[in-house]
Amino acid sequence: MNRRQLLGSAAALSLAWQIGPVFAQGAGDEQILQAMQRATRFMTDRVAVNGGYVWSYLPDMSRRWGEMEAKPSMIWIQNPGTAAMGHLFLDAYHATGDEMYYRAAEDVAGALIWGQHPSGGWNYHIDFGGDASARDWYETIGVHGRRLEEFRHYYGNATFDDGGTVDSGKFLLRLYLERRDPKYRAPLDRAVQFVLDAQYPIGGWPQRFPINREYSNGGLPDYTANITFNDEVNANNVEFLVQVYQGLGEERVLDAVRRGMGVVLLAQQGQPQPGWALQYTPALEPAGARTSEPVSLATHTTYASIQQLMQYYRWTGDSKYLARVPEAIAWLEKLELPPERQVNGFTHPTFIEVGTDRALYLNTTGTWTGDARNETVYQPRDGVSWVNRKLDLQKLRDEYRKLAAMPVAEATKGSPLLADNRILLPRYYLVDEQRGSDLNIGDSAGGSNIAALLGSLNAEGYWPTPLRATSHPYRTDPEAALLPPVRAADGELVDPRDTSPFVTNDPVTGISTGTYINNMSALIRALGR
Repeated sequence: MNRRQLLGSAAALSLAWQIGPVFAQGAGDEQILQAMQRATRFMTDRVAVNGGYVWSYLPDMSRRWGEMEAKPSMIWIQNPGTAAMGHLFLDAYHATGDEMYYRAAEDVAGALIWGQHPSGGWNYHIDFGGDASARDWYETIGVHGRRLEEFRHYYGNATFDDGGTVDSGKFLLRLYLERRDPKYRAPLDRAVQFVLDAQYPIGGWPQRFPINREYSNGGLPDYTANITFNDEVNANNVEFLVQVYQGLGEERVLDAVRRGMGVVLLAQQGQPQPGWALQYTPALEPAGARTSEPVSLATHTTYASIQQLMQYYRWTGDSKYLARVPEAIAWLEKLELPPERQVNGFTHPTFIEVGTDRALYLNTTGTWTGDARNETVYQPRDGVSWVNRKLDLQKLRDEYRKLAAMPVAEATKGSPLLADNRILLPRYYLVDEQRGSDLNIGDSAGGSNIAALLGSLNAEGYWPTPLRATSHPYRTDPEAALLPPVRAADGELVDPRDTSPFVTNDPVTGISTGTYINNMSALIRALGR
């Protein structure tokens, strides 16, 4: 689960992006093409591990990070990692016709296929060092991640969290459709079958699959089998299956699509709390997850679920998807914080107690995994994103009113599900304003200033990026306990035994896949093709 108080929102990928021209200032197409080639050769020849990537690297490659620090033998699946790099390579191939990008995309596919779980899905990362190396990572770096509890246990299965499995599946789908190369069809079919096999009859998906309830963190029941809405698991899986239907015409996925859309209706709570939770038991009762996610309803998940229902109406024209949207919006309106409490622009508490509408907050104690505790309380810590949320209710109201007043034929125009509206997958995948990773947000010279962007590509072939987040390297507990804590940018003291990433006041300059993706996207747009 990847919505970190510490690090902010992840860069999002969207199938709906359509490329638009950006006018270069003093930079011609040939200069752009040469820069794209130089930057890509650096990534494929100097950075990639067996065709895959993490999120950021020190220039000497002595340390590297995905959501946490990674071993040299590891690659990361979550965006902006390996799957996102594959999508970028295909976008660049479409813009230029240069076979170099297609070969780079094939290398990404090879890495993903090597690390595909036998069940058909993917874990957060792949370790080419093998199972023993992966277990060692969990028992050292992973288990010491104070904030990142999902990395404290090696389940040996695959995850839907953070879109890793479906983003890999989407990439394999795009690559297969490019040339119908049969070597990509079998792993693609395994990924599709994984999504179908993992779905509960009621329509939702667990966080991890095959189901494995062996782990208890902090005395809480294992949550990974719960039906998960958090980080758009349900929405991402439905979208992937829709793309499979669009691209392959496989009608076998349509029942799963309908049940995946339907579970959003079923999971909405009754009055007087018509919202949604982050996750549910298989009986659709709100459930907790990590120790920082109590049993509750969640305002940001409710906001996202409303958006999903409006999307499903556009896909189907079925009014049932709009029927209870107004009461959900009204519930969010009731929960809005008073103006004096809207510190730093946050409008809503994150967690809402089931049955009372009282906001729930976390009293966090301890400095590392050995003594860290999260206690649910009613007293807030204002201005922290993990505690409160920024929700644009006016935008939501306007979108609903516009959609409700629209003729059904107009609302469903371009639907990928209606028989007479079958559409092809877009030529380009990446969003218009791709940003850097959670760990390393690159200050790229994007927009129309293409000349400056080209000039910022260094002699080695990468865009130097301040790595604003770092982490303590793993040390044994006795060794780390002897070291002083480090003060993070937010003033918090970070225990050397904690391997979670933290934002630093003294960023080093390094290599970022997020910056590469962002800048390459800007250059592709500048070509205007």
